[in-house]
Amino acid sequence: MIILKKKLAGVSEQSLSLFLTRARKAAGVRGQVQVLVTSSDELRGLNRRFRRKDKATDVLSFPAIVDGEAGDIAISSDIASEYAYELGHSLDEELRILILHGVLHLAGHDHERDKGEMEALESELRDKLKLPSSLIERTTKPAKKAAKRKKR
Repeated sequence: MIILKKKLAGVSEQSLSLFLTRARKAAGVRGQVQVLVTSSDELRGLNRRFRRKDKATDVLSFPAIVDGEAGDIAISSDIASEYAYELGHSLDEELRILILHGVLHLAGHDHERDKGEMEALESELRDKLKLPSSLIERTTKPAKKAAKRKKR
């Protein structure tokens, strides 16, 4: 299930829900996944509460503790919009990239510790699901550019 906290131009909950199903299957994730697309402020609060990092982030994943559920994903629409703008693709495409990234975390992958395994799988699934450039390949560039743009 996809929950959009606010209406986003060119983005459909139904279309993202269909993509989520495809991403789950491609990653081998069983069980329900809920995706919340919300503000950077809310992601910052979640990041602070669950990871003790007092900063906004693009995507967070929360593995389920209940049988039949895979977990939850939270995405910042603000940061997704910045990435989409900087990288020259649509917000809808960026949300799909972040959904795939979150689903891979729910499948147990961790790009901070796995020596490139998640990156390789994400690249393979990105191609299979017809998505643009991988999140892992570009994590620092858009954020730095967006920060500079905000200072203007």
